Amino acid sequence: MGVEEEFLLVGADGHPVAKASEALESSDAPDRSQGTHGTGAGGLETEFMEEQLETATHPRRELSDLADQIRAGRERAQAAADRVGARVAALATSPFPFEGTTVARVRYLEARARFGLTAREQLTSGCHVHVSVDDDAEGVAVLDRIGPWLSVLLALSANSPFWQGGDSGFASYRSQVWARWPTSGPTRTFGSPEAYHEAVDALVATGTILDQNMVYFDARLSSRYPTVEIRIADVCLDADSATLLAGLARALVETAARDAAAGRPAPLLRTELLRTAAWRAGRSGLADDLLSPLTWRPLPAHDVVGQLVAHVREALADAGDLDTVTELLGRLWAAGDGATRQRGWLADGDGDLRRVVERAVAVTHA
Repeated sequence: MGVEEEFLLVGADGHPVAKASEALESSDAPDRSQGTHGTGAGGLETEFMEEQLETATHPRRELSDLADQIRAGRERAQAAADRVGARVAALATSPFPFEGTTVARVRYLEARARFGLTAREQLTSGCHVHVSVDDDAEGVAVLDRIGPWLSVLLALSANSPFWQGGDSGFASYRSQVWARWPTSGPTRTFGSPEAYHEAVDALVATGTILDQNMVYFDARLSSRYPTVEIRIADVCLDADSATLLAGLARALVETAARDAAAGRPAPLLRTELLRTAAWRAGRSGLADDLLSPLTWRPLPAHDVVGQLVAHVREALADAGDLDTVTELLGRLWAAGDGATRQRGWLADGDGDLRRVVERAVAVTHA
């Protein structure tokens, strides 16, 4: 498994700063021409906006090794930001108003021209978890089974309550902004690799999106690696939460693969229910009811997360991750999700958004 994290670049006043390309150009890391820097913690590169940096871990089997990689990637991003007087914050949206600056690559500029305000406002930071699969057949079998549980991962990661200087009323407003892309969101049951690839090809053939890399499903087959890529989550405020997310994502994929191998049929995925479940998770995070994937009825978030852990318990235990995931979940419940913590910092700081960003920077690297 591996993790990609997107971060905000902020100045001393907490506002986003458009210095990503400059930060990487001033870096002494190798391989600048490919947009990926260094080797120790995986890649470091720009994202869609100049106000962002993205890290990527190397693939790891042990969750503890992955946790070290996640922390090293955050340190590496901050080292690059230091060269341009900026700081790295694991915030899925900026608390302050912004005007995003698109990175000057042909593909990104074309997307900005084609998608207008949707592209101009995509200063959003997510966390993508890659989990290896044997082949496309296993990957599609996994996609057909994990959909009902993805909204729970969004709730666990929710870390974007603020938008353009105000409280959005959502725990993950990033999920709302991201949903503006035409290919974002949940997917139906495919049944075979051929059906999956036909669906991707059909979307590209509409001429609406630039290419297959703009198929932004909540979970998809990676076009670069032999993995299922789970893309629904906000970037997590702290490295522990990112590690928790990765551990649960791997267990979810492994559980689905085992179910498929045992001949247990995939559920009939109803995208209207999956979309509604994700909307509720984005609205309240862990602070209110979520939709149970077992009944599609609301239950307290704690109970629904418990259902997820029960669903993947065997895979967690077999990987040696059960105790770690249990401990990390306990920490998350004690501290609150990222959105709850951000709102608490705002209240403690008498409504000063700078206080939110300062605390987020500190927690990002804790």
